[in-house]
Amino acid sequence: MNRENPKIVFFGAGVIGGSVAGWIAPHCENLFVLDQGETAAALKRDGVTLYLGDKPDDRQQVKVNVIDSIEQAADADIIVLGVKNYSLEPVARLIKEKTGGRAVIVSMANGCVNQEVLPKYFSRVIYCVISYNAWMDKPGVIGFQKKGPLILGTPDNGLQEEMRVVADIFNRGVETVITPHIQDAVHCKIVINLTNSVTTLVGHRFREISDPAAFQRILSGLLWEGVEIVKAAGRRECKLGGMPSWALLWLGAKLPRVITRPLFERNVKKMVMSSMAQDVIQRGGRDNELESINGHIVALADQFGMKAPFNRTVLAMCRKEFAKSDFQPLDVKEVWSEIEKAM
Repeated sequence: MNRENPKIVFFGAGVIGGSVAGWIAPHCENLFVLDQGETAAALKRDGVTLYLGDKPDDRQQVKVNVIDSIEQAADADIIVLGVKNYSLEPVARLIKEKTGGRAVIVSMANGCVNQEVLPKYFSRVIYCVISYNAWMDKPGVIGFQKKGPLILGTPDNGLQEEMRVVADIFNRGVETVITPHIQDAVHCKIVINLTNSVTTLVGHRFREISDPAAFQRILSGLLWEGVEIVKAAGRRECKLGGMPSWALLWLGAKLPRVITRPLFERNVKKMVMSSMAQDVIQRGGRDNELESINGHIVALADQFGMKAPFNRTVLAMCRKEFAKSDFQPLDVKEVWSEIEKAM
């Protein structure tokens, strides 16, 4: 590995890969982005355009080096995977076949599936937890709520030197920290991402929420139940910059709604369209992160003998509805009714 001026290749310039590459590129001349089709064309023509959500007219246009094939990454020192878990196996196989697997791999996918897939192909894998929300208006144009942070780690706390190299480079453009507790960080992020299933299921941002009180009960119950499940699995809280603490999630689930409603409403206004909603509603695809997020939490509940009515009900409803070719969001009252039956 060239530690002085490593060649970095971002495989995939979606919301996360594109934003991180865009933040770092002005400070790293040896950074390249690999994508295809309309995205590659937009990046070659306009680079990456980034803007803060509450300042949509203040945009930063960043030129990036674009490569067309994985063969051009054969000499990469670091390959950053900006693809989701449902695409990870074929991508890992392709990279291994075309590059020989010499590079350090940095995976930015949510959940734990990447920890099962990537070690089959690569000996040096760093996992990166993303602690910000972002969205894509069109290929190459990305909005974000805040800039970072990124959290790096490995399950056995190995690859310390490699992580320092990656963190030093990433920190030039976005706050990046190394944690000795990556599994805690991964599971804390999984808990926060549980809401993506509900907001997609009821079409938040696509249709009016008919019963805000039911919406609050579902989200707060789902989140706190998720915390209880990961705690039963031995995971501890890991502070993810700007994301709700476990104490706040407890308050949201346990205090009377008349007290928590103002805070909940403020947080709902901040919610952007989740990546799951983009996959299911906008793109009409059946590939999504439901199993790697909600499915993982329910599997942990099974392992530790927990009832988990919120998460089991939401998972079952999402499995059924997302499988439909003409998925239409449900009324939030219907979702709450099914949860009540399971409680």
